[in-house]
Amino acid sequence: MDLANFARAVFALAITIGLIGLAGVALRRFGPEAMARLAPAHAARRLAVVETLVLDPTRRLVIVACDGQERLLLLGEGQVLDAAPALPQAPSSAPLNVSPPAPRKARKPKAAA
Repeated sequence: MDLANFARAVFALAITIGLIGLAGVALRRFGPEAMARLAPAHAARRLAVVETLVLDPTRRLVIVACDGQERLLLLGEGQVLDAAPALPQAPSSAPLNVSPPAPRKARKPKAAA
């Protein structure tokens, strides 16, 4: 292998690595946002996870909205443990009217007999 072939191989390798690096910089700069703009618009989704609450490492509560109804699911160990019937729709902008508990009166200690 003469010097010209070796220089050509090194130059081709440098160009290839440079193009890979340039593609990486372009993906970081334009990333998923640019790809989402190019994708066709989707129809309105029928299914959405409204809220989740982790109960312990193996179980969680999930409120799922489907076709305008909300359902409460208890998930755990890779399966649905319980599915409650449809929940009534709560107004999202109205605050909850929860009053604090009434203060308790202190008890008098009983006298020892």
